[in-house]
Amino acid sequence: MQLYSYKAKDAKGALVKGRVEANNQAGVADSLLKRQYIPISISLVETKNNIKLFDNLFNEKISLDDMIMFSRQMYSLLKAGIPIIRAMVGLADTTQNKEFKSVLLEVTRQLEQGRELSSALAIHNKIFSRLTISMVKVGEGSGRLEDAFYQLAIYFEKEQETRKRIKAAMRYPTFVILALFVAMIILNIFVIPTFASMFEKFDAELPLMTQILIGTSNFFVNYWWLLALLCVGGVIGWRRYLNTSAGRFKWDQHKLKIPFVGDILKRTLLGRYSQSLAMVLRSGVPMTTGLSLTAHAVDNSYMEKAIITMRQDIEKGDSLLRASRSSELFSQLVLQMVAVGEETGRVDELLQEAADFYEREVDYDLRSLTAKIEPILTVFVAIMVLILALGIFMPMWNMMSAIKG
Repeated sequence: MQLYSYKAKDAKGALVKGRVEANNQAGVADSLLKRQYIPISISLVETKNNIKLFDNLFNEKISLDDMIMFSRQMYSLLKAGIPIIRAMVGLADTTQNKEFKSVLLEVTRQLEQGRELSSALAIHNKIFSRLTISMVKVGEGSGRLEDAFYQLAIYFEKEQETRKRIKAAMRYPTFVILALFVAMIILNIFVIPTFASMFEKFDAELPLMTQILIGTSNFFVNYWWLLALLCVGGVIGWRRYLNTSAGRFKWDQHKLKIPFVGDILKRTLLGRYSQSLAMVLRSGVPMTTGLSLTAHAVDNSYMEKAIITMRQDIEKGDSLLRASRSSELFSQLVLQMVAVGEETGRVDELLQEAADFYEREVDYDLRSLTAKIEPILTVFVAIMVLILALGIFMPMWNMMSAIKG
């Protein structure tokens, strides 16, 4: 919710000023018209950045679990014949997320003012995706709103399961990399300086590897603030680069080519595409509209552009099979499924099969990901140990040999 100031005229033509909270200017205008005011100007009231910062810091985030519970409960309540407004009030009372509760209460107020559910959800487009809003709109038009929420619940559950599998597969490599990073910090701050002071007392000629380790440690100890600034500046610069359309597009394209992980990510996105398109087609959404919604659902600008190109090809008269083949995103097996689906008029069913196929492949790849990465991490650790052995223990062996000689 944002604070807006307005100027309007009442039924008698008198000037009225005031402030009102709403999600956008359209919401302010609707509120004024319902009070029989004619809007003249509506402007956003600027608030202090520090207040916004703390608001964002302490506000609860609306997670995928909240969306799953919302979809499941809406399906159950609507199937039981409970009116939408009463169902929304009940959900707002039972949810544990305060931020989501305020959103549901705002949606309820919009419903009480005569809006459709899809229009009320569209006001909160940062929480409810375009795919969710479109599914609800199709459910309203067909009179089967509960089925729309059931399909959304299945979609969200599969999305959550995929995310959990990816996090579980990346847990071991992430732990090893963090442990190596912490070990390097401890070695540079505490271990190497101790050996360096000892070598300095003996005034011995040090090997090249030892000199490199001591120089690195000295730089780390004396210029740690510079390294911290470089890290913080790098993170800020990287995030700003990703906020640009060109930067986001290039990163989304290149991360699909990362060894081991990129192929899994690509199949995950293709599975999301197939699942989303199958769901919207099953609900009666036209193919071109479904592709537009699915393009936003994949959450990858590179793949989004490819899907938009597919939609444009279909609008020019191409079939889904020809557009899918020209995109060079899909395997031959999936293209055969699409071909059979177009021939038999069961595109949604075959796309669902393709989504299940990608899900099985991703599940297998994630189970074998640790086995693939573990040898690489082992070799990396061995190289680190070898460097430390050559840099620290070789001078000690040389000094011991000199003492014995």
